[in-house]
Amino acid sequence: MDSHQVQEKCRNLMEKLGRYFVAEEKQLLMVLCGVISGGHLLFEDNPGLGKTLLVKLLAGLTGSSWGRIQFTPDLMPADIVGTRIWNARDSQFVLEKGPVFTNLLLADEINRAMPKTQSALLEAMEEEQVTIEGETFALKKPFLVLATQNPVENEGTYPLPEAQLDRFTMKLSLGYVNSVELEQEIMRRRIKWKKDDPSAEILPVMSQQELLRLQEQVETVYVDENILQYIGEIVWSTRQDERVRLGASPRGSLAMLRLSRSMALLSGREFVIPDDVKEIAGAALSHRLVLDMDYALDGVLPEEIIEEIVYGTAVPKDFKPGK
Repeated sequence: MDSHQVQEKCRNLMEKLGRYFVAEEKQLLMVLCGVISGGHLLFEDNPGLGKTLLVKLLAGLTGSSWGRIQFTPDLMPADIVGTRIWNARDSQFVLEKGPVFTNLLLADEINRAMPKTQSALLEAMEEEQVTIEGETFALKKPFLVLATQNPVENEGTYPLPEAQLDRFTMKLSLGYVNSVELEQEIMRRRIKWKKDDPSAEILPVMSQQELLRLQEQVETVYVDENILQYIGEIVWSTRQDERVRLGASPRGSLAMLRLSRSMALLSGREFVIPDDVKEIAGAALSHRLVLDMDYALDGVLPEEIIEEIVYGTAVPKDFKPGK
């Protein structure tokens, strides 16, 4: 597929997604950017904003399977990856695969589980495989984790370990719809569907293979050396800021690179421009920062720091739009 065919495919996907899910176009664009980048997405939002429906719609529109894990304090790692159980009929242990064996995995309220259970996803997210009792099993592609977490000030939550946060390519917040008209539109669609969940009726607009090809095509988008320096300076600045105890890791640089290439592809370009980097910087980096306690207690937010850093970093004016 050339860049125009890619843009047409993605525009069709966004249009069909927008028919069922009420949100600003920019929010849907960021979600789609994360999906075609092949990365894992973390949604930090209050309950009841349609995150589960969003995952179901993405799975249906891309012809992918999906699974859901409801994270609770008593959830165990085996409940995620699976385990071997005794089969009395055959007198042997057989593998009972967990819900992680799917294409799109909804990890719902991930920060309600204990850290030991949360860490069960680390291998799956990084290497697209899981190890069960010493045996390694590859996960089928595409494999994406779309996790939701409640705001950390909510009761009954456990902070996600830094190692797990770092494995999410981007963190997004859908938030409430921003007008009474959109609130009315949600109710109108509910009346039209005569059901809360219309996802079972939607037809795919692309296949799993086409989604994989889109993810592969991201790697062909050209990135000039000056754009690489621009990304590097932004990430490096997060490590120098006095308000930040732990800055973005090299995995953050790679996330910015892949997301900026995805954004370029969605825009119909085969090369990255500085605006692509600016667009995805907050979503790619904010969850990777650990603030100094004094500034955190003063209410300083990682998103604000990233915005300041991007604003204060010189934008490259000389970059090549192709090889």
